[in-house]
Parts: sequence; structure tokens; C-alpha cells
Amino acid sequence: MKKFFRWTFIILLIAGVIGTFVVLWQRQQPKPVQYEVLKVERGNLEKRTIVTGKVEPRDEVAVKAQIQGIIAELYKEPGQPVTKGEAIAVIRVVPDMQSLSSAESRVRLAEVNLRNVHHVYQRDSILFVQKVISLEEYDKSELQYATALEELQTARDNLSIVKEGVTAATRQSGNTIVRSSISGTILEIPVKVGNSVQSVGAFSEGTTIATVADMTDMLFVGKMDETEVGKLREGMPMDLIIGALNDQRFTAKLEYIAPKGTESNGAMMFEIRAAARIPDSVQIRAGYSANAEIVLAARHDVLTLAEAAVHITADSTYVELANDSAAQSVTPRLVTTGMSDGIRIEITSGLDEGDRVRGNEITPEPMAKMPGK
Repeated sequence: MKKFFRWTFIILLIAGVIGTFVVLWQRQQPKPVQYEVLKVERGNLEKRTIVTGKVEPRDEVAVKAQIQGIIAELYKEPGQPVTKGEAIAVIRVVPDMQSLSSAESRVRLAEVNLRNVHHVYQRDSILFVQKVISLEEYDKSELQYATALEELQTARDNLSIVKEGVTAATRQSGNTIVRSSISGTILEIPVKVGNSVQSVGAFSEGTTIATVADMTDMLFVGKMDETEVGKLREGMPMDLIIGALNDQRFTAKLEYIAPKGTESNGAMMFEIRAAARIPDSVQIRAGYSANAEIVLAARHDVLTLAEAAVHITADSTYVELANDSAAQSVTPRLVTTGMSDGIRIEITSGLDEGDRVRGNEITPEPMAKMPGK
């Protein structure tokens, strides 16, 4: 019985040693390399580029003050629609004391002159009826009286402008009422009631009362690198993606390519503009960030192959044509390539549709670690 257990133990020990050597030998044997097998297929290729920018209204106007004063009333708020000629605000004129004093003095002098001329005119009228003076002298007196009346009216209008910014005849349409110059939507009103405003002049840009834009006509404005701007042409279509609208896509048409670039971080950038086609049901806000996808080149119904399977050397371009289903045996084949979209490349000669080509080596996925390891 003891001999049985002894021999059983020895046999098991020998089997374990042999099994260990077998496992170690198998692990040392090179594993067969597996490759991807790729097919030459017919399809379409597009080379696209993405331009970042923003959406802006084509027509955006800054409505400025035409006179100096203080904002008395505001009739509109940002976001409200406005029509051309509609009132936005009212400015109350704060007269300059020196100008006011000069205008009042001019009115008083005109009144004094009018009283004197009127007295002379009345006297000459009586003398003319009595045929004491000639018609020429009477006409001269009448002209002086009419001129004095006009001077007084002019002086009073000037005083009204200095004090109120308008004359009696233009009170409803004068410069104290700020009106929109276009129809659209009010984007911004940077002033409040009580704020002082400056008028537009030779040495002043004037205070902006409101910014108005036509939100039905939008533009995509972006900048493109000099390496790709030469591939653009006016009229090219593009896809517009607005992130603020859950990446909704719209179409646009390229309208403008800047003839002069600006340097940015060492690269020359050129501004482009495209007319965006936005449905009336979609609300767009000025300044939305957007990306434009532009198709720079396209090839339709051509032979294509994964670009990773194409080998390029100094003097040739070739692929490894698979001789079996696992691509363990291959034959080099010279090919001519065309356009690439970065993933697939056009094959213009050297291969036929359906040919099988060796691709990249298939590497086993790493084993997942055990919990706690």
C-alpha cells in the first residue's frame, strides 16, 4: 500500500514537471500576427475644414444724440422691435449760460430795432398817402420793416434752440426726440434716464442712445488661416453649427473673403463672411458662437481605401495586397493616390474595386484588472 502511494506521488510529480515545461515552451513560441483586411470600395470623399466665429446681424446701427443734454424719457427697452422713424428717447436740453445770455440779448436787440423800424414805416406810410415821399422811399421803408420782423423771428428761434433744442415749427420732429434710423430690434440701450449725452460733432463721436439691428438678415463672421483661405471662393456653401441652439445646423453661403490678413499668434488670418439662412421660427441672438464646416474639395463615386493601409516612401506609394483571407501572405502593389479626407484616400490606379489589402496589425486588448489589484 505504501508503494502504491509512493509511485502515485512520483507519477504526479513527473506529470506536473512535464506540464510546466510544456506551458513555458508554448508561451515562448511566437504568436501569429493578425492583420486587418481592408477592401477597396467605391464611395464619395469630401475634404472639409472648420472655421470658428460668431453670428452677427448684417445691418447694425448706433443711434446717436444730435444735441447735448440729459435723457428725459426712454420709450424702448432692449429686445423690443422698432420701426424706422419711431421714437426711442427724448433729450432735455441743458442750455449753456453764455449761449443763452447771447441769444436773449439778440432777441432784445431785434425787438428794439423792430420798434424803431415799425415807427418809421408807419410814418412813411402816412407821408406816402399824402404824396410827400416817393414810392421808392416807401418801398425801402417797407423792406426794412419786413427785414426787422424776420430778424426778430430768427432771434427767437435761436433762443428756443439754445433753451429747448427745437423751434416752435419743429417741436414735434426736432433733435430732442431720438428716432430709429432703421427698422429692426433694439440690441442695446446703454443710457438711462438722467444720463448726460454729447452731440455728434467734429471732435466728438456723440453718445450712443441705442443700437438697432435687423435680426432677419444674419451673417456668419469668422477668421481662416492663410494655408486654406486660398481654396475658398465666393458663393461656396457651408454648414453652420450654433452650439447655443443645441448644435442645430443651418446653411450659409460665402459672400466675402478679406483681401488683407491680420496677424494672430504668429499666423496670418483672413476674415470671411457668409449669409446665414435662418428660419423665421428660430430665434437668433447677436453674438452667438458658431462653427462653419466648409467643403474645400469633393470626389464622388471613386475607389477609396483606408489611408492607414497606404505606405509612402521617398520614391513610391504602395499597398500590400493580401494573398489569403488572413493577410499572412502579401504582395506589394504600386498605386497612385488622389484626394484624402484624412481617413480614406482616393485610389486612381493600381487597384480594383473589391481588392483586399493588409491593414494595421491587430493588437490584443489589455486584460481588465481585477478589483483591488
